Amino acid sequence: MCRIIGEVSFSNQLSSFDDFKSLTYLSKTGGPDSTCFWADETCRFGFNRLAILDVSPNGNQPVLSPSGRYAMVFNGEIYNYRQLRQKYGIDASKLRSSSDTEVVVQLLDLITLDVLVNELDGMFAITVWDSLMKQLYLIRDFAGIKPLHYGVNRHGIVFASQYNQVARHGWFCNNAINSTVLASYLRRHYIPAPDGLLMETCQVAPGEMVVIDLKGNIQRKRYWQLPSFFKATIVREHEAIDYVNYHLEEAVKAQLMADVPLGAFLSGGIDSPLICKYAQKNITGRLKTFTIGSDSQKHDETDMARRFALSLGADAAFERMDSRYASDILESAMNTLTEPFADFSILPTYLVCQLARQQVTVALSGDGGDELFFGYERFWSVGKNIKYQSWPYHLKYLLYGVDKILSNSRYVNSAALASSQGLAHQLLHSRISADQFRGIAPDLIYNDNLLSPEYCYENECDTQNLIQRMRVSEYYDMMQKTLRKVDSASMGNSLEVRVPFLQKSFIEASLNVNGMLSYGQNNRKGVLKGLLKNLYADIDYRQPKMGFTIPLQKWIQNGLKQPFQEVLMDASLNDRFGFSAKTLEKLLHEHVAGKEDHKWILFTVYSLYKWQQSIKG
Repeated sequence: MCRIIGEVSFSNQLSSFDDFKSLTYLSKTGGPDSTCFWADETCRFGFNRLAILDVSPNGNQPVLSPSGRYAMVFNGEIYNYRQLRQKYGIDASKLRSSSDTEVVVQLLDLITLDVLVNELDGMFAITVWDSLMKQLYLIRDFAGIKPLHYGVNRHGIVFASQYNQVARHGWFCNNAINSTVLASYLRRHYIPAPDGLLMETCQVAPGEMVVIDLKGNIQRKRYWQLPSFFKATIVREHEAIDYVNYHLEEAVKAQLMADVPLGAFLSGGIDSPLICKYAQKNITGRLKTFTIGSDSQKHDETDMARRFALSLGADAAFERMDSRYASDILESAMNTLTEPFADFSILPTYLVCQLARQQVTVALSGDGGDELFFGYERFWSVGKNIKYQSWPYHLKYLLYGVDKILSNSRYVNSAALASSQGLAHQLLHSRISADQFRGIAPDLIYNDNLLSPEYCYENECDTQNLIQRMRVSEYYDMMQKTLRKVDSASMGNSLEVRVPFLQKSFIEASLNVNGMLSYGQNNRKGVLKGLLKNLYADIDYRQPKMGFTIPLQKWIQNGLKQPFQEVLMDASLNDRFGFSAKTLEKLLHEHVAGKEDHKWILFTVYSLYKWQQSIKG
């Protein structure tokens, strides 16, 4: 695991080495163990290493292929690298390192990049410079676990693991804000691929390879996508539970490889206890687990997590947050966000990573289970209206009103009123109203009916087809936000986080399970719940998942009031983004007074402003 950065000049005029070195050190917490560089007359790479496999200097990067044609920097882990070494006849005794990096760079001379990326199973951001063809390849893993940002203009190309390294580079630091992306950020609370907030900047999308030549020509290839429709072959619950049990354990076993201490996050939900169970089963000694709670009974899951830890026999560590604690770590947590990001669960995520790093260098996480096994309430919120979606609006509105009065929207909810299922789905993700948006950003365009690409799907009459389409949307939207949060918080603490649910082999295996086994108002993640019951027979699990979140509404009224006020009332920041200071002051006052809950929009602007301060600071 590491952080990577590089630049390619279109005129053989690279930036000064001192400037490049300063940019490289911006990501030092993501790679504290060594810093290395490589360059030719056109291209320069920088590398900060968090040593996980073969912790000796032999595992350092950048690296050259045996022929010398290719230079590579790589962030991540390849879980099937030993199988690939055997498949392609690479003699292990001739390798300078036992790391996955050494196998990947050997393969550059043996097979094409198009073949290579489809062979890899892991999490990765890979950059390859072809010195013969004078082309740069930017490759991101199929799930988007590891980030890869870049910018292209008349000077050349800059890429990096962290967006601030691109934004602060001399070729891009004076670029204007992209107003379309800014509007998207306010509505979605993060910046999804392929967008970048500054003009001429982008991100490599999950499962994408970007090829750029010295003329600035850009070719984008999607080498892997989660399918919208998949013919599931496993339709019986007990068969599905046995099937998932086998494949998920195999994924966890593959991700236990490390030459440094390893542990796991543990919540009171479903996904992480499953991961912990397999990890404990396949290691010697007691698994180290890490749990964060809060001072809110509504959000706290530590009691259930303790029961799981006791059942596992784990070496469990717990920490509890309150508003004073949150105020103490707020600045540190926000400093890990190298781009605007407004999911306030960054605070407990930062804290659990900090807690874990005191004992381990690698932690397993349960992220991805909700997307693959229909765990979000949103699936049901949209799906239960499927019979009425094509009705005329006035009839849907009448039906909605009657059902709201008679059964509190048990059968029909407001999602039915949207013009399409995709739009209904998208609107469930936005926490800002049209009035808030227009009040804060009067110069930006707000369009309630504008569909993001992730939600552009046709209305479905078949529930199974609908939820499969919705799963793709969640995979490429909500899951990307979660992964960005975890990557920022973990790398900010020099911790590698692995995600067994998102190992490619497991993702593809999970598609064989009929989605209807995990769908319904009271059956979300039904297969995983059945598996949890089997693996933790001593625990009566009935607690609803509370989510990895915090009582931010209350905290802004107390311990976080002052830092929010100082940032949101900064006149220079309001001018930079064209936001209304008067509206922000009004929203903050209403929130602190307890008149309205504006935590989402306040945190969204707060995060944006903190990022801007860090860029100019």
